[in-house]
Amino acid sequence: MGSLLRRMVLLGVVCGLWLAVGRPAEGCPFCTMQGQTLLKEAEQASMVLFGSLGTGDMKADTTPFTVEMVIKDHPFRAKRNELTLKRYIGPSPDGKPYKYLIFCEIFKGEVDPYRGVAVSPGSKLPEYLRGAEQVKDKPIGQRLRYFFDYLDNSDVEVSNDAYKEFGNADYKDYKDIAKDLPAERIVKWLRDPNTPGFRYGLYASMLGHCGKEKDAEVLKSLLDDPDKRVSSGVDGILAGYVLLKPKEGWKYTQDVLKDSKKEFMFRYASLRAVRFLHEFRADLVSKKELHDAVGVLLGQEDIADLAVEDLRKWQAWDKADKILALTKSDLIKVPIIRRSVLRYCLQCQGSAAADAYVAERRKEDPEAVQEAEELLKLELEPPAPPKKDPK
Repeated sequence: MGSLLRRMVLLGVVCGLWLAVGRPAEGCPFCTMQGQTLLKEAEQASMVLFGSLGTGDMKADTTPFTVEMVIKDHPFRAKRNELTLKRYIGPSPDGKPYKYLIFCEIFKGEVDPYRGVAVSPGSKLPEYLRGAEQVKDKPIGQRLRYFFDYLDNSDVEVSNDAYKEFGNADYKDYKDIAKDLPAERIVKWLRDPNTPGFRYGLYASMLGHCGKEKDAEVLKSLLDDPDKRVSSGVDGILAGYVLLKPKEGWKYTQDVLKDSKKEFMFRYASLRAVRFLHEFRADLVSKKELHDAVGVLLGQEDIADLAVEDLRKWQAWDKADKILALTKSDLIKVPIIRRSVLRYCLQCQGSAAADAYVAERRKEDPEAVQEAEELLKLELEPPAPPKKDPK
C-alpha cells in the first residue's frame, strides 16, 4: 500500500497547513492564508496610531510617542500629537530608524499599547491601514477592489494582509469584481518567478474572469511546469483555465484525473477544481460530466476514497454500481476505502444492491455500520448557534 501511504502523508501535510493558518469552513476556495487581518485587529482596538518613539525612560517605564497619522481615533487623545506610553520601549536592536504602528487600549486613564508593528522607512503600511478603515463599511466588492491594489506591495506585511482579506472572502464576494480587474497586471504576477506559489490559485481564478482566451496559455504553462504544478494553488489554475477556455481547460483537467501516473497532488488539485466547478460553476461543465470525471478516480487506490465521498455528498446515486464494484476488488481491503463505500451505501437511494451491501456489512461488522451511521448523523446535524454573551 505504498501509494496510499504517500497519499496519507501528503494529505497530512496539506491538512496541517490548513490548521496552522486557521482555514475556515468558508472562504476563498483557492487561498491558503486566512485569519486575523490588520483591519479586524484595528476594529478591536480602542485606538490605532502611527508615529515615532522618543527616548524611553526605563526607570519610569514610559516612552514618549509622536503621532504622525491617526488610523483610528479615541476621545482620550483629544487631538494631542504628543503622548506618553506607559511602557518602556528601547531602541531597535538593529539600530534602524523605525516608526511604529501601535494598537492601543485606554486603561485607567492611560494609553496602553498592547501591540506595536515596526514600520520601515517608505512602507505603505500606515496608508494602507488608514485606507482600509475608510472602506470597511463599503460593500464587500468595493473593499476587495481596494485590497487588490496592495497584493503586489513591496512590504510583505502589507501584501500578505491584503491576500488574507481575499482568503477570508467567499468566491461569490470577488466573482463580480474579478471581471473588471486589470488582466495584464495579473498575468505579470503569474509570470513573475518571485510570486509565492500559494498565490497562484487566487491570481489564476481572477484571470479566469477578466482575461482573454490567449491568457489561457499563461495558465497552461504553469500546469505544464513540474515545479509549479505541485504548489498549493493548482486547483485555482485549473479552474481559471476552464473559465477562459471551457472545452480545452476541462479536457486538460479530465486527462489529469485519468492518468494514475500523475503525482497525487496534481490529481488531488484536479479533484478540488472539479469540486469548485460543481459548487459554483456548473454552468461551464454539467454536473453529469463532473460526476463522470470523479468516477474515473474510483480505480485509483490512493484517491478512490475521496472520489466516493464526493459522489456521496453530491448524491450521485447513479454511480452505485461503479462504487459497489470496489467491493469485488482488492481495493475494498483498504480500510479508508471500505468505510467510504459503506457511507455511500448507507445514504444511497434507489439501489437494491447498495441496501444488500449494508445488510451484509451489518451482519459481518455491526460496530462498523453503527459507527458510520453515527458519523453521518453528526455530519447532517446543523452546527450549534453561538452562545450569547451573558452580559
